[in-house]
Amino acid sequence: MLKYLINGKIVTMTGSLYSNGYIRIENNKISQVGKMSELNKNGKLPFPCSDTEVIDVKGRLVMPGLIEAHCHMGITEQKKGMEGDDCNENIEPVTPYLRAIDAINPMDAAFGDAVRAGITSAMIGPGSSNPIGGQFVFMKTKGRRIDDLVVLAPAAMKIAFGENPKVNFLNQKKMPVTRMGIAALIREELMKAEQYCVKRRKAIEQNGEFDKDFKYECWVPVFERKIPLKAHVHRADDIFTAIRIAKEFNLRMTLDHCSEGHLIADELAKEEYPAIIGPDLSNRNKIEVQNMAFKTAGILNEHGIKVAITTDHPVSLIQYLPICAGFAAKAGLSEEDALKAITIRAAQICNVADRVGSLEVGKDADIAVFDGSPLEASTRTYCTIIDGDVVYMAEDE
Repeated sequence: MLKYLINGKIVTMTGSLYSNGYIRIENNKISQVGKMSELNKNGKLPFPCSDTEVIDVKGRLVMPGLIEAHCHMGITEQKKGMEGDDCNENIEPVTPYLRAIDAINPMDAAFGDAVRAGITSAMIGPGSSNPIGGQFVFMKTKGRRIDDLVVLAPAAMKIAFGENPKVNFLNQKKMPVTRMGIAALIREELMKAEQYCVKRRKAIEQNGEFDKDFKYECWVPVFERKIPLKAHVHRADDIFTAIRIAKEFNLRMTLDHCSEGHLIADELAKEEYPAIIGPDLSNRNKIEVQNMAFKTAGILNEHGIKVAITTDHPVSLIQYLPICAGFAAKAGLSEEDALKAITIRAAQICNVADRVGSLEVGKDADIAVFDGSPLEASTRTYCTIIDGDVVYMAEDE
């Protein structure tokens, strides 16, 4: 079925703006974006009577669906306690072979909250209790079977520095209990993984055969630089340790949380690792987040660092993602860059900009319609569309 979304104030996030525009959706993809005047030729809209759905948004703001670049939605379920908490395999420090896709419950209530907030996709994975926690997945936010929602899997490899691994393993009286120990375990695993990848590549080149090792095969896309390390870092020294290790092994990496990034912005600008900032809406309940502030995103953006914004759900709630971007704008990030931080730049950082993050021909028809700027707390979501299907309409409530 063809769908037309008409009479919208369309912000594509690629620089194109249409004060009164339309979007044509065909086979779950965007097939046209343009002015209503181009569509409405000779005073007549080109809609067949029977097989075309038309959504008239009546001047509302139309954007690409919002993107959460780092969270634990569905892997730490709401109101489920231990039974619904699958975020950390926290009795073993090094578990790169774990896959978030095997633990996320897409029927967690948080997914409904995300859809109602105009959030159409999210990067979801293990928590930060382990120095190496496992593989993230990038997925859509509406559906019952996770296999049907995956955009990219694996999408990143989680590593973590600082207080969380220290506290977790101190209570167990096992390594690591220091920052030295965390870095050492990560390096040890990376050295073994690098050796495995070299051996694997040579064997395949020579005879096309290789006996795969499940516990190391997960590192192949990391060392082939197809996916990044996803580094949980708050404090400046932890940020620099993560960078030191990534450079030692020539690996891609994102700096997740990056709470003291604004204190070392000049240095980070030289390194060119993207940053995913947040959860600044939460309280400063740990020593390492004492300098956490909404101004971080704006300062890093001014230094040329690509920035996304996160709620880190459930640390702060997923539906407040656009509000977090609004607070970042209030603290110095421009409104345009704040919107990009939860759309196109989040997509670029998560390696899925070919599918989502902007309203362009050929991309997934993931669209959010608002009655005002989503950066403002009073704004309501009017409509959310994922893969061309209307998954939320305000009148339904």
